Amino acid sequence: MENVRRMSKVLVVDDDISQRMILRANLEATVHSVVEAENGEKAIRILSENPDIRLLITDLAMPVMNGYELIKAVREKELRYTYIIVLTSMEDRESLLKALSLGADDYLTKPVFPDELKLRVMSGARLLKLESQEELIMSLAKLAEFRSDETGYHIERVQHYTRILAVDLVKSHPEMKSNLTIADELARVSPLHDIGKVAIPDDILHKPGKLTAEEFEIMKNHTVIGGNLIKEIFDSTGSAYLWFAYEIAMFHHEKWAGGGYPTGVGGDSIPLSARIMSLADVYDALTSERCYKKAFSHDKAKSIIVNEKGKHFDPKIVEAFLRKENAIIEIKNKFED
Repeated sequence: MENVRRMSKVLVVDDDISQRMILRANLEATVHSVVEAENGEKAIRILSENPDIRLLITDLAMPVMNGYELIKAVREKELRYTYIIVLTSMEDRESLLKALSLGADDYLTKPVFPDELKLRVMSGARLLKLESQEELIMSLAKLAEFRSDETGYHIERVQHYTRILAVDLVKSHPEMKSNLTIADELARVSPLHDIGKVAIPDDILHKPGKLTAEEFEIMKNHTVIGGNLIKEIFDSTGSAYLWFAYEIAMFHHEKWAGGGYPTGVGGDSIPLSARIMSLADVYDALTSERCYKKAFSHDKAKSIIVNEKGKHFDPKIVEAFLRKENAIIEIKNKFED
């Protein structure tokens, strides 16, 4: 299935038993387990009893509960997204449009060809896999957040700040060789920047005063811990987006002029993803209340960031911050703790 995780179950809904048999044979040939229902009412019951079913293939014209009613019911009741493919005839454009408007994701025309069925199901699997990755990222990020003093909407704000800065750099500095896809990937994995804090003792994470030199050395370890954790997953899965997660977790406390941690490198030796993350994270830390400080105003935070241009921060990223100041303020106010 071309690196798409195997779906454990696919629900096929059709009152025509011969159509269900054809679909079952083809789906089982591509390592899918198939559950059948002859109408929408039975399909709803099966879905309620089998929350692991995330992909549904349904006919539209059925007794008891038709395909339109099934689609509507699924969309109203689902807790996790179900990918819905409808079966339709090539000439029945009106029915297809109605099904799509109710929430269907894709369609197959009758008669169903095995290769097309495989490709449509693979598309659904990719979308569901992406959703699972998003859930995993946010769950891991929340885990680190619960253990640190960064509560409220910290990771949501940082994710938006990162996307705003990354998109601006794509447009204003093409020599950086980034693109909008990369910008979106950076934003998606940005919540993982402090995942290593799960290994830092509570008395250091929650200390209201200044850390001692020894405590600060322990705190700095969160970059290496988080970076190594993500890199292990990257090495075993090869998922490209995790490389960006590794970069931001490992290097987001490096400084443009050098002297940051964990390596002390500077300038372009710091990955672009980490340089963007650095400014986004610092801005949010400055403008948020912590156990050891009150929140600074936007203007004060801006003054600090501008003063650190060429020292802590990449000058080009500071310029992007200034260009997008209004958008940054809007996010800050929208996700206020």
